[in-house]
Amino acid sequence: MTFSITVLGSSSAIPAYNRNLSAHLLNVNERLFLIDCGEGTQFQLRKFHHSYQRIKHVFISHLHGDHFFGLIGLFNSMHLLGRKEELHLYAHPLLQNILDIQLQASQTRLVFPLIFHPLQTDRYEMILEEERLSVHSFPLKHSIPTCGFAFSEKNPPRKVPKARSYAYCSDTAYSEEIIPYIQGVTLLYHEATFMQGMAAIAAEKLHSTAKEAGTIANKAKVGKLLLGHFSARYEDLNPLLEEAKSIFPSTYIPEEGMNISV
Repeated sequence: MTFSITVLGSSSAIPAYNRNLSAHLLNVNERLFLIDCGEGTQFQLRKFHHSYQRIKHVFISHLHGDHFFGLIGLFNSMHLLGRKEELHLYAHPLLQNILDIQLQASQTRLVFPLIFHPLQTDRYEMILEEERLSVHSFPLKHSIPTCGFAFSEKNPPRKVPKARSYAYCSDTAYSEEIIPYIQGVTLLYHEATFMQGMAAIAAEKLHSTAKEAGTIANKAKVGKLLLGHFSARYEDLNPLLEEAKSIFPSTYIPEEGMNISV
């Protein structure tokens, strides 16, 4: 059974050096789940030949623009292309108001059902359960209410010796409080906006350094670590990679569009 991630964007705040804004596409047995939707996400989906009409569930970690400004464009394209299948959106309750205003202003009435699921950003909770997958949200430490997401395989096929799992830790300061939620996951994504030399700025802005991301991965005993959400001040990402690998050797920075099996 397929269980893979495609990174569609890895830049923070603004696109830089051909790096787009935050978005990951999870493929579980050919069911597509979009995690965050920064501006330009629909272009990335087309560029890398993913049909956004096949996306059934969208998860938004928080309401900073680089994580959700791509939504209204994506939904409008789905609408114009005649989507009929319902779409489930999981996000902070305020996002429903934002989308309602945007749709009202353009006098757009979506031709597909958009089902909104408000997130509780202060607790760990199951937000989706299917036959082969369960999804939990959990609180992260950021300047506005923010959720991480953990995707866990259920009833894996016999050829897979262990159930696979993926945790997405969006914008967050270093916090060991998240370790129980991500303990032992097969693949962890953790933001690494800065290098350790800017640890004070990272703490002030409630972001993490590459070294801190490696430390969390090491303490949580995960299988592999993906870094992302890089500041535009870094054109060369190799120093961030090496910094994290000094703590957690199984660390990677994938190219955008690359398919990563979990």
